[in-house]
Amino acid sequence: MNDGEYAVRARGLRKAYGGKKALDGFDMAVRRGTVHGLLGPNGAGKTTAVRTLATLLTLDGGQAEVAGLDVVRQARGVRARIGLTGQYAAVDEILSGRQNLEMFGRLFHLGARRARVRAGELLEQFDLTEAAAKNAGSYSGGMRRRLDLAASMILAPEVLFLDEPTTGLDPRARVEVWESVRDLVARGTTVLLTTQYLEEADRLASHITVIDRGRAIADDTPDGLKRTVGGDRVEVVAEQAADLPAVLKAVAEVAETPPECEELERKVHAQVRDRVAALTEVARTLQDQGIAVEDIGLRRPSLDDVFMSLTGHRTDLSQQPAEGVAA
Repeated sequence: MNDGEYAVRARGLRKAYGGKKALDGFDMAVRRGTVHGLLGPNGAGKTTAVRTLATLLTLDGGQAEVAGLDVVRQARGVRARIGLTGQYAAVDEILSGRQNLEMFGRLFHLGARRARVRAGELLEQFDLTEAAAKNAGSYSGGMRRRLDLAASMILAPEVLFLDEPTTGLDPRARVEVWESVRDLVARGTTVLLTTQYLEEADRLASHITVIDRGRAIADDTPDGLKRTVGGDRVEVVAEQAADLPAVLKAVAEVAETPPECEELERKVHAQVRDRVAALTEVARTLQDQGIAVEDIGLRRPSLDDVFMSLTGHRTDLSQQPAEGVAA
């Protein structure tokens, strides 16, 4: 099934928990040396897909290969070629950063000397050398996550599964993790990223699969997915609700599609073809009519728009899957 171009291939994967189907004919192909995003709402099957590909769960049906090996018949070989980082850091906060990595190295049977050398390499790679002697419990959230990533790279895996890697991190720490992921890919690792932070997928992934109810419902580049929900939009927020009819009329004159009005937010928006000319014309018309606006601008579709279009709702970051629950 694998032609060498792909680090991960899944075809018709099925997995059920009792009577509930977590995966229901799931398909995906991940090109080597890329970050591939796996997006979906809670309960869509993201975590189940990752756990089956990482050989932590047994498939009920279908076929999958990771790093050229069948996940069922060659599970041990797959495990030797992958890394897995879950939603929460797995480092020991009592041990120092160096001790954590040396411990993981010994667990992977590297031997004491090789474990020390590999720990030093990873501390440098993940910019943790200065903090190597400090207890991991004193690390910031971003540093702990980078240490967790380093631990998953002890054996320099061909494929790294990142399951919600920045859950709970502040924006600065999230950016630190993104930089580390980009560095891993530059060094040749293939990354399968599951996330509900759509900005994260947009910034990191060159290709995205959207999963819902255990099936892949879309698969494309981020820009390709955005194009499915339309092109550029002119958006106007009026200062006064009474001016909305006039704003609707002005936007309709340049729109490709009927404009939409969100009355509570006093907002009118519509898809346009010539973005700059359309914005200029609307602004000129409103100015000539003396209509004051709170905001006016161009907006391109986001992955959140794609998510809304495909699944019927936007992402809900307030709810995270509980441990042991299919997600």
